[in-house]
Amino acid sequence: MANTLYEVGRYSSFIKSLFYKPEKFSIYVRQVFREMVNLGIGSLWLVALTSAFMGAVITIQSAYNLVNPMVPLWAVGIVARDSIIIEFSPTIIMLVLAGKVGSNIASEIGTMRVTEQIDALEIMGINSSGYLVLPKIIAAIIICPVVVIVSMIIGITGGWIAGDLSGVVPSADYLKGLQNQFLPFNVTFAMIKTVVFAFIITSVPAYHGYYTNGGALEVGQSSTKGVVNSSILILIFDYILTQLILA
Repeated sequence: MANTLYEVGRYSSFIKSLFYKPEKFSIYVRQVFREMVNLGIGSLWLVALTSAFMGAVITIQSAYNLVNPMVPLWAVGIVARDSIIIEFSPTIIMLVLAGKVGSNIASEIGTMRVTEQIDALEIMGINSSGYLVLPKIIAAIIICPVVVIVSMIIGITGGWIAGDLSGVVPSADYLKGLQNQFLPFNVTFAMIKTVVFAFIITSVPAYHGYYTNGGALEVGQSSTKGVVNSSILILIFDYILTQLILA
């Protein structure tokens, strides 16, 4: 318990330090665009592949579980749409990115710490935490909602194609379900979750990488801690946000 409180306090101080003595705005702009490419654009292939197959699985499983003369086939479109928009794209995709992006951030910053590159930045009078971490957080908050929207589109399309090709849901019924009882607020809710999760998957691994002590083994341990802790926090905040906003 004491160790947990220590980690929470040090993490809070770390987040506060990001905004101390900021560098030139132009430097941050260049870094943000570079990180947007690395964190978001570079992960699109993984997001597209995961979304397409999961959309197909959700559609086929929904059709299998809704086999009832009283339930119309277009209900499958509703279930697939809402499952993808509310939960799958913002939560599962961000968990996937936590593994890919989080491990990369933790290992990158951890390596800089053990090779004393961060110490060199501080000797030059640069706010190392702000320079290295803040652009990653800003970039993730900007690009992750775009990635999640792409995931929604690909997931729904994948479900449509899979349902039609397998014959479990005709295209007309699936499209009718997509349009029936659509609530735009569901997309807003998904974007709120995505922004919170984007902050988590960048700041938590960066924190573990920044306070790495030792050598290559410790860098690997920091990377593992960053991914595990950010994944746990995503699940916790998924529940909290759902309870606060939808309950």
